[in-house]
Amino acid sequence: MTSSSMHALSHYKTGQYIRIVRIDVPGVLRRRLLDLGFVPGAVIEVLQKSPLGDPVAYRVNQTTIALRKEESDLIYGEQEEVH
Repeated sequence: MTSSSMHALSHYKTGQYIRIVRIDVPGVLRRRLLDLGFVPGAVIEVLQKSPLGDPVAYRVNQTTIALRKEESDLIYGEQEEVH
């Protein structure tokens, strides 16, 4: 892991890998994201942004998931070095 500070997922660029540190999403959406693999400690990849920048596709557990900016603003992580 790098010594970078923690940022919201929306901060990261295409091709970066992020280790999830904290999830502040409330309610039913929180449960759904946890079920999909957005859990603290998981490493996800930023795949691509839509032409207007929202939503953004992330790869988690071999699955591609698109999140809107308001959702990705509530998930925090640190950049992970590619091995």
